[in-house]
Amino acid sequence: MSTTRQIALLRGINVGRAKRIAMADLRKVLADLGFTGVRTLLNSGNVVFDCAARDAAQSATRIEEALVLKLGVGARVTVLDAHQLDDVVQDNALTALAADPARLLVAILSNPVDRARLEPLCHQGWEPEAFALGRWAAYLWCADGVLASRPAAAMGKLLGDGVTTRNWSTITKLHALAREPGA
Repeated sequence: MSTTRQIALLRGINVGRAKRIAMADLRKVLADLGFTGVRTLLNSGNVVFDCAARDAAQSATRIEEALVLKLGVGARVTVLDAHQLDDVVQDNALTALAADPARLLVAILSNPVDRARLEPLCHQGWEPEAFALGRWAAYLWCADGVLASRPAAAMGKLLGDGVTTRNWSTITKLHALAREPGA
């Protein structure tokens, strides 16, 4: 049977005191769902796994349901396949501008309609910050930090909690992990 490498990003996990999940428990939940080669990155809900060929939305729904049933934690889950993550890395037009990968945010879009909603932000002057769109993500250069970011605030007004973000450093680590042979 053919398998697909997928990457799950859980929104708001282990931020402050809310939605605490041990990564060992998260790996077990995914393994119990039948996913294989389950590996986590950092302590913030980043998971790389292999599964029988399924679409990403189906995997996201199954993970969201299992988190509630098995761990009692409700969290939005966005799933990309490895090819989409390749595109996310390739499409980043802000790498030359971003001096600090911790201030370069990547907002993974879980709904294709969200990309069209964000399009007007590409045409605004954000200097010294910047905003760009790729096929599966929005990219935000937060020159003065994430909390002070005007493009991040504008994106938040448009999408609310419908998007999950990771910094560029985390995205590149996930990309490397997704390209490794399965565990």
